[in-house]
Amino acid sequence: MKSSAAKRQTEYLQTEREQFLGDVLAGLQADRKTLNPKYFYDATGSQLFEQITALPEYYITRTETSMMRQVVKRLGEYCDGVQAIVEFGSGSGERSDILLSALPGITSYVPIDVSEELLASTANGVNASYPHIKVQPLIADFTESMQLPSATPERRLGYFPGSTIGNFLPAEAIGFLQNARRLLGTHAKMLIGVDLTKAVKKLECAYDDAAGVTGRFNKNVLTRINEELDADFVLKNFAHQAFFDHDRSRIEMHLVSLADQRVSIDGMHKVEFRAGETIHTENSHKYTVEGFRQLASKAGWHSTTDWVDDERLFSVHLLETN
Repeated sequence: MKSSAAKRQTEYLQTEREQFLGDVLAGLQADRKTLNPKYFYDATGSQLFEQITALPEYYITRTETSMMRQVVKRLGEYCDGVQAIVEFGSGSGERSDILLSALPGITSYVPIDVSEELLASTANGVNASYPHIKVQPLIADFTESMQLPSATPERRLGYFPGSTIGNFLPAEAIGFLQNARRLLGTHAKMLIGVDLTKAVKKLECAYDDAAGVTGRFNKNVLTRINEELDADFVLKNFAHQAFFDHDRSRIEMHLVSLADQRVSIDGMHKVEFRAGETIHTENSHKYTVEGFRQLASKAGWHSTTDWVDDERLFSVHLLETN
């Protein structure tokens, strides 16, 4: 007989699978096929993304990391009294380490991520470097409703690095920022990385690197569907595509079907693809500094200050609740 803990874990995994299956079928049976980019980040996808951040074409992570080393020199004057950092999509935790080292008043750190493996690695690193800080990892999809651990101090700084805000449609970004404001509570602050509009060639190279790592990352979602949802995608029948949409000011990533084909999912659902048809897998919106300030204000935040690197590639914004 299963223990109650094992039973709860089994029920949780079944619910997660049902949600995954429902989202995949809804996306692939739509007139224009899509997949939610949150499903990129299984263990393999998270590892591939960490490789992407080190690529020469992918300027975002190294630019933001370099900026953060300068930003934190002034952050203390804006964040006096803050005791907790809540990080949305913590990943490897490198940039949060820069924050933690610069804000001595922090007593609590809540990294939020869907990857249990990455969270465990991040938590172990913070525990070793900052034994006085209570680390409370939260395995969750930060786009959905959630609650912080009850022991989280009330004076909170939200941290959302990496320009992940660009993956949301503008209306979704406003919704996320509204939810973050409610989660962080009164007197909250939010530090957020935002990628800027720039030369199209530089943008497109960042999402279609010469080594093909981004292509493997994009295709990995099909591998995940095969493994977790009993599907039979043939990966060589799909190609990675990334391009900049000027009208929407965003990079789009797609998987292009290279042939007419039929895919089976969960043993009973069939999805037809025409040669040249695509699955739209991700958006990455690019903003001007003023454009993002205006978006944040619609979600109930106002800009305290912001920073831009010398090449005007990237921006970091410090927001406060209105």
